[in-house]
Amino acid sequence: MASWVISECGIRPLPRIYTRPTTGFSSNNNNTNFSKFRPLQVSKANNLGSSLKVSSGFREKKWSVNVSVPLSGHSILNEEEGIGGGGGGEFDPGAPPPFKLSDIRAAIPKHCWVKDPWRSMSYVVRDVAVVFGLAAVAAYFNNWAVWPLYWFAQGTMFWALFVLGHDCGHGSFSNNPKLNSVAGHLLHSSILVPYHGWRISHRTHHQNHGHVENDESWHPLPEKLYKALDNVTRTVRFTLPFPMLAYPFYLWGRSPGKKGSHYHPDSDLFVPSERKDVLTSTACWTAMAALLGYLSFQLGPLQMLKLYFIPYWIFVMWLDFVTYLHHHGHEDKLPWYRGKEWSYLRGGLTTLDRDYGWINNIHHDIGTHVIHHLFPQIPHYHLIEATEAAKPVLGKYYREPKKSLPLPFHLLGVLIRSIKKDHYVSDSGDVVYYQTDPQLKGSEKLD
Repeated sequence: MASWVISECGIRPLPRIYTRPTTGFSSNNNNTNFSKFRPLQVSKANNLGSSLKVSSGFREKKWSVNVSVPLSGHSILNEEEGIGGGGGGEFDPGAPPPFKLSDIRAAIPKHCWVKDPWRSMSYVVRDVAVVFGLAAVAAYFNNWAVWPLYWFAQGTMFWALFVLGHDCGHGSFSNNPKLNSVAGHLLHSSILVPYHGWRISHRTHHQNHGHVENDESWHPLPEKLYKALDNVTRTVRFTLPFPMLAYPFYLWGRSPGKKGSHYHPDSDLFVPSERKDVLTSTACWTAMAALLGYLSFQLGPLQMLKLYFIPYWIFVMWLDFVTYLHHHGHEDKLPWYRGKEWSYLRGGLTTLDRDYGWINNIHHDIGTHVIHHLFPQIPHYHLIEATEAAKPVLGKYYREPKKSLPLPFHLLGVLIRSIKKDHYVSDSGDVVYYQTDPQLKGSEKLD
């Protein structure tokens, strides 16, 4: 029988690419001793007895990405034993850490796990008010000295809306699945993101972070696949600014080597039990697209280009910029894993925190990314405190981000260097590092 995972939409089989079971699970009891769990036995009836309701009905769905800790027999046992590196000698970031996932969890104050829906909604109200306020001011002045400032500010606010919808998808927005779903759809549909389609693929990303083949977001290309790319695809993928405009195309067709669309319920990304969710989000996306078409007819296409579509592409650039740098660009090469070397903990420790200066508060501290990846159910407004509490446990496995000026211009240099040298990884080996293609135009030349 196929391997299965518990999801907020019931029980779903894992993608065929998996070589071993990887099961996502989280508990409302933050003091759970995860070392007591063992791989779950799932019946063909697709349920876990009376303890879990699986329904296609709207009222019983739980729309949140609860992926705080996987219940993979191999992975979790290794993590709970605390085996591996971190001892004397030169630090090896690819060595198993000497601490356990439960050690990190225990170091985080209990109140950091508490979700406050009123506080979450206050951020929504704040951001939506700013979005409409910026649009009103720009339309009032309608001046070419104002429009560029508006585009940057509004595109940044669209990105902030995405991050709040992202919290809805993780269930860190509130403990109410209906509130998470409604808020997530309103926030993401307004910026042309299919909420459930994104949520499900983002769950896959968190459950498999740091895995060469199974990760979903900005994962490296194996050498064979990289060399099989046509010249146009290869050039576009590794030539700025094109990678920073990739997100809408990823939603339609995913990454090289993977098939499926975030809009189509029969995509490889989804299983039959998720069909209604995907159709619902695609319908909301279509409604937003129709509204934009109507407004373009009423206000004129040029006005809508200035008010919405240019800020939309600024938002896309923010999203690609931030998500790329959370997994690339450290001055020391960081590992990617396969096979028995991969675990949820080791994969999560390859993520990076980034400092965005004044933007930190605007985009809800999404740059505080390591603890978020390990424990995505922690609300964004507790991530900084949780990170500070976890640092003594993480030790050298935590890479302190470089402090930013008011605007994170320093990260542009980090992005450019990474694009020039991080091209592919070896086809073999369970612990691999990025390599550079010296033949690629604009690549960093090897000594």
